[in-house]
Amino acid sequence: MAAGTQAADSVYRNGKIYTVDEEFSIATALAIQGDRLVYVGDEAGVEAYIGANTKVVDLGGKTVIPGLIEGHMHINGLGEDMLVIDAFWKPKDVILAAVKAEAEKAQPGEWIQGSGWLNTVWENTDYPTKEDLDAVAPNNPVYLSRADGHMCWVNSMAFELAGITKDTPNPQGGEYLKTDSGELLGCVTDTAMYPISGLIPDFTIQQKKDALLMAQEQLFSYGLTSAMNAGTSVEYLNEVYRPLYESGQLKLRSYLLMSLSSTEGEQADYLRTTAPQGGLYNNHMDVRAVKLFSDGSLGARSAAMLEDYSDRAGHTGNNRYTDDEMYALVKLAYENGYQMGSHAIGDAANHQLLDCYEKVLAENPREDHRLRIEHFQILTLDDIQRAINMGVLPSMQTTHATSDMLMAEDRIGTERIKGAYAWRTIIDSGSIIINGTDAPVELVNPYHSLYAAVTRKSRLGEPPEGWHPEQCMTREEALRSYTNWPAYGEFNEDLKGSLEVGKLADFVVIDRDYMTCPEEDIKDIQALLTVSGGEVVYQKDTSVPTIMWNGLPLTFNSELIVEPGKIYVPLNDVINGISAEKRADGASMLVTLNGKSIKLPVKTVDGVDYVAVRALFEGLGRNVTWYGDSRCVSIGWLK
Repeated sequence: MAAGTQAADSVYRNGKIYTVDEEFSIATALAIQGDRLVYVGDEAGVEAYIGANTKVVDLGGKTVIPGLIEGHMHINGLGEDMLVIDAFWKPKDVILAAVKAEAEKAQPGEWIQGSGWLNTVWENTDYPTKEDLDAVAPNNPVYLSRADGHMCWVNSMAFELAGITKDTPNPQGGEYLKTDSGELLGCVTDTAMYPISGLIPDFTIQQKKDALLMAQEQLFSYGLTSAMNAGTSVEYLNEVYRPLYESGQLKLRSYLLMSLSSTEGEQADYLRTTAPQGGLYNNHMDVRAVKLFSDGSLGARSAAMLEDYSDRAGHTGNNRYTDDEMYALVKLAYENGYQMGSHAIGDAANHQLLDCYEKVLAENPREDHRLRIEHFQILTLDDIQRAINMGVLPSMQTTHATSDMLMAEDRIGTERIKGAYAWRTIIDSGSIIINGTDAPVELVNPYHSLYAAVTRKSRLGEPPEGWHPEQCMTREEALRSYTNWPAYGEFNEDLKGSLEVGKLADFVVIDRDYMTCPEEDIKDIQALLTVSGGEVVYQKDTSVPTIMWNGLPLTFNSELIVEPGKIYVPLNDVINGISAEKRADGASMLVTLNGKSIKLPVKTVDGVDYVAVRALFEGLGRNVTWYGDSRCVSIGWLK
């Protein structure tokens, strides 16, 4: 060892390490002492850090990127959704069948909950009705959250328990949707949900702890080492987060935004009596920002717009607060030293929020305020520039664009769309973008977000040229939006977000080169190893091959058959998984998908019919790429 050089605890070498420093430089080795990086550089230089007890890991040429930072999500929501019916993007009949199954098991009067439905992916995209749920759960109140969290779908019993009738007035910031005849439809938005959701028994503290740990496990499996929680109660902070950090069970780095909806009450009192805190539990928790809602969502037509919705005349959405109420909330947080991270979707909500920010900054200038707007989704072009000039940070979720493109232009038209999901406009105007998924609104997979950022396409590869592709990010910008840009958004740019000496040893080893792999394969990236503070917190099990279809792993009821150079999958399972059709053709099987057919030989083992993966998908006109490090097959778009 070189004189004066202390042996590292661990060394990772022979890799392709994207440091994401200012120059976006590439290293091949790094050394870790404690939870920090003490060396990032080439092979020759790392030799000085290898001692008798140093753990040395040969990366074998694999790609390394900084530990990813989820810039906007609901950590506890991700976990708690695992405790209720999973309705995420499922067909309506499948959701109703799941509700029926739960109702058959439940006691009369017991609440049935679920989350994730999205009518825009159904064959009939109309909002669902209470009668749909009444038919399958007549004796139980039902509450199903839409994927965006700004609308719920309930049955008649839920309305009755809450005392809501067709004559109940809409509250500020919410709406009870009605049929053409004036009856309750069964869908409720934003603040109008509270009288119903407030009746549902809360999860126990232990259930909340279990949910948070399940969310952590999922995040680590993608290489996410840090996450922002967009809305935290005082109870959750003190009874869930703190005990889990104190016990050492929670290792995810969290940036908690404290919820605020009133200038009175426990949440407001916390801000008045407790100074912002950072670096808690050895740089694992920060509590120095505040979350408030300005409006709802575009999908629920509750985002506050300056002009009428293009597909609902006379309706401009719902501001949560009056101008004076919003100003009072912003002022309360700002005057007590907190950063703001305020939800704003519509151009009216963003305008109102910018007015409030502008006012508090003029009254009490703060040199480095880093005020944020969460979503920053639809703005006038003038307000985009105003926000950037004020130093307001846009926190956006790139998968929102590729989900919302199914209905966004119907909602707001072709002119207003120019200021919507406008990543290129924002970056070229001199700002950064803090990326994330808003999970569980979207899947928490960060590689879906990186893929959406650089392609503006759905995971099905649509539209072929991308949706408004002029707003795409470069691959480097997209990676920065998940590393050093969100670190800056947390005031933590000197601590994490890039792999540099002195920073935390947070990184992820992935199975392909993000910067050079086919763009369609970005969505399928697999995390092989996740390291947080020098500790391995996740290692992928590669004992069974993974078959990725449209960004998601296919599931099989029988074991795969692996032979040299070939993988065989159960025929019926793969047919169901890709929604194809099959019919026997002599000793072979004819498989048809989207009008294209392939005739395949069938291998039968223990009564199960199998087909070869590559032959199947290449025969259907798809690109097929094998990534040996993860034993992952990526099925690409039509050739």
